Amino acid sequence: MGITMRVFREESGENEEREKEAAAAAGCFAGVPEAEEDSDVDSDSDLETEGTHGLGELVKDTLYLRSCWVHSIVPASCFLRQGSNSELNLRHRGLGPQGARALASSLISNPYVKQLDLRDNGLCGSGAEALASALSKSSGICDVDLSENQLGSVGAQAICAALIMNPTMQKVQLAGNGLEVQAAQYLAELLLAHTALKSLDLSYNQLDDQAGEMLGQALAENTGLIELNIGWNHLRGPGAIAFARGLEANIFLRVLDISYNGFGDPGASAVGKALRTNNVLEELNMSNNRISAVGALSLGLGLRVNQTLRSLVVSRNPMQNEGCLGVLKSVQDNPASALELLDFSDIQVNREFDDLTISVKAILPGLCIKAAARRVEYKKELLPLFRPSLPASAPK
Repeated sequence: MGITMRVFREESGENEEREKEAAAAAGCFAGVPEAEEDSDVDSDSDLETEGTHGLGELVKDTLYLRSCWVHSIVPASCFLRQGSNSELNLRHRGLGPQGARALASSLISNPYVKQLDLRDNGLCGSGAEALASALSKSSGICDVDLSENQLGSVGAQAICAALIMNPTMQKVQLAGNGLEVQAAQYLAELLLAHTALKSLDLSYNQLDDQAGEMLGQALAENTGLIELNIGWNHLRGPGAIAFARGLEANIFLRVLDISYNGFGDPGASAVGKALRTNNVLEELNMSNNRISAVGALSLGLGLRVNQTLRSLVVSRNPMQNEGCLGVLKSVQDNPASALELLDFSDIQVNREFDDLTISVKAILPGLCIKAAARRVEYKKELLPLFRPSLPASAPK
């Protein structure tokens, strides 16, 4: 609570009087004259509802326009068109911090918006602080996308504090915001405190080993999160191992994307250990994580006993044919496996792998195994274009 109040206090005090003017301006529409006595009192209830809805839209638009005037910005016409929809899409609009301030005051009193998309608007930390007040007070918004907004640690602190105060929030996307280790502290607090949050996207950030340790501890104690995307970060070494330990203890997460992190063989071994005890995870993406054949064999130890994982992607790892064989043999040894997809794309395999694939599918007929494109045989017949032309008199 202390963090939240500190973040909001400066912003709310700065424009308090001017925002009161905006609310007062909108309030003048509340005194709409009532219908005369000789009007049709038997009007359909639908028309009455539509009239009330229309008045609400008028007040909403007036609040937003007044707020734009207060902050000296041009109103976003798309907000006026979509403001009464359940999904408000304002991505790529260049709102900036000032636009976020104008929008925030309107969102607080908007009862319609459930999904808010503000991706790529250059909000920065100050814009996030302005929006935080609206997100903390809104009882309707349950899905918000703030990706690619250069939020940094300042914005992450404000947003996480606001989300902790809003129990209705279920899906949050914070991809591509330059989030580093300092932001990981606030993200960890969010994971520990928010039990209603179901989906979190932290991909394309700069979360490192230390961040992995913080998030791993939070993941171990989290109750509620079902989907987590932390791909394209820098979780390596100790951070990757600590994060995998959090996965081992977690009992809610079903979908996890840790691709493009560089977990390496130690991280793969830790994930393999987690899969031995974790009985809820269903989808795991570990593509492009510098996993060699050694790491693949360690990962296979978990697949040998796991009975809940349905999809495993290990494409673009330097595990070569040996590592692919090791993973596949582990699956073969587990007739109770729930795997439906095993992806080895962009890894060269040989005929032995193909033969083993046939054997595994005999045990698990529903399993789809993806591998590299079909190899070209050494003595394969040349295409007509490359065949040497014979003299006309030469026998065929």
